[in-house]
Amino acid sequence: MSYRYVIFFSIILASFLILDIYIWKGYKKTVKEKYFRIFKWLIPLSSFVFLGGFAINIYRGSIGIYNANWFINLFFGISLGFFIAKLVITVFLFSEDTIRVLLWIKNKLFFRKDKTKHFASRRNFVRNISLGIAAIPVLGSIYAVTKGKYNFHVKRLDLSMKRLPLSFDGMKVVQFSDFHAGSFDDIEAVREGLSLINEANPDLILFTGDLVNNRADEVLLFIDSLKDLSAKHGKFAILGNHDYGDYIKFESNLERQKNLDKLESLFKQAGFRLLKNENIQIDNGIDKIDIIGVENWGQGPFPKYGDIDLASQSTPNERFNILMSHDPDHWENIVRQHPKHFDLTLSGHTHGSQVGVDIPGWQWSPVQYRYKRWLGMYEDNNQYLFVSKGFGFLGFPGRIGMSPEIISFKLHADEV
Repeated sequence: MSYRYVIFFSIILASFLILDIYIWKGYKKTVKEKYFRIFKWLIPLSSFVFLGGFAINIYRGSIGIYNANWFINLFFGISLGFFIAKLVITVFLFSEDTIRVLLWIKNKLFFRKDKTKHFASRRNFVRNISLGIAAIPVLGSIYAVTKGKYNFHVKRLDLSMKRLPLSFDGMKVVQFSDFHAGSFDDIEAVREGLSLINEANPDLILFTGDLVNNRADEVLLFIDSLKDLSAKHGKFAILGNHDYGDYIKFESNLERQKNLDKLESLFKQAGFRLLKNENIQIDNGIDKIDIIGVENWGQGPFPKYGDIDLASQSTPNERFNILMSHDPDHWENIVRQHPKHFDLTLSGHTHGSQVGVDIPGWQWSPVQYRYKRWLGMYEDNNQYLFVSKGFGFLGFPGRIGMSPEIISFKLHADEV
């Protein structure tokens, strides 16, 4: 195993070295000497900073360190911006070099002589354009890791549901997801974000998984804030893939189970009823609706603890229900094709990749190439899925274009 790591990191270091040399040679003749004296040191320094930040985060994550450090988050986040900037520069330089080679071949074949000044002027133009565009990810990463990750907002949606009883018309359901307590480095900002939930005046609060990154102790700092959340019909939660502690090593399976047991007790301490492949009824004195909570079910490497048959057991098919399922792949592959009708499924998990575009009429994120249902509302045969981009963050310690959100649904009975 150690040899594999040595080979892996050797390849990574060699790739960065080649990348830096290529950029260095590409700018050496186009940047004025007095500026290049600084620029030539910035190229390898940015690689060193990025690799250092990446290694620190990998190490902290592998051993389950959960007391996030604002400086390390800032350090890694900005260095990632510089790394992306270098990739942008490389694309421009490589494109220009490709054109130069093709023109050289053309001139050789047809015995033409192209003036070198044209090459030089084009090189200068490409250099200026690439530097300007490369500044975008650098500036973006600075915003993402300072302001963007705590730019909480409440998204309000009105939903007309055909099977919702008239007596529940106007019910407010607040969803938040992917808390990832161990990633936060500003406790007060998180508390202010959570306070928005009560300001939405919910009748029902639903948390759709990933309270922590790995360890139950991560959430201790936020128990009081979670406990302060209140709703007329109660607070309910499910587990996400990170809540099981499957991504770090424990001394034994018994220790892993103790961690999960502690997390469950902390949910209870915070006033949340944790639904593990089970359901509960909301009774307003006139009608009932079902709240169904399934454990995590995901494709690929993600755990499949979810049992939709068990979770929905004894719930009448004709009664309106809300299903909480962390991973939207569950809805895509199992839920929507299930014999039972699930009116509204609430998911998270994708984070909207924490980087992307989410504006009216246009949504884009790298995560859409992995998940078919990755953000917002989807419908199939009058069954609805809503995927939240989440409250917290993981991996990249920031958000840009995918602000952390709390969803406030106002449900309406559609009598048509």
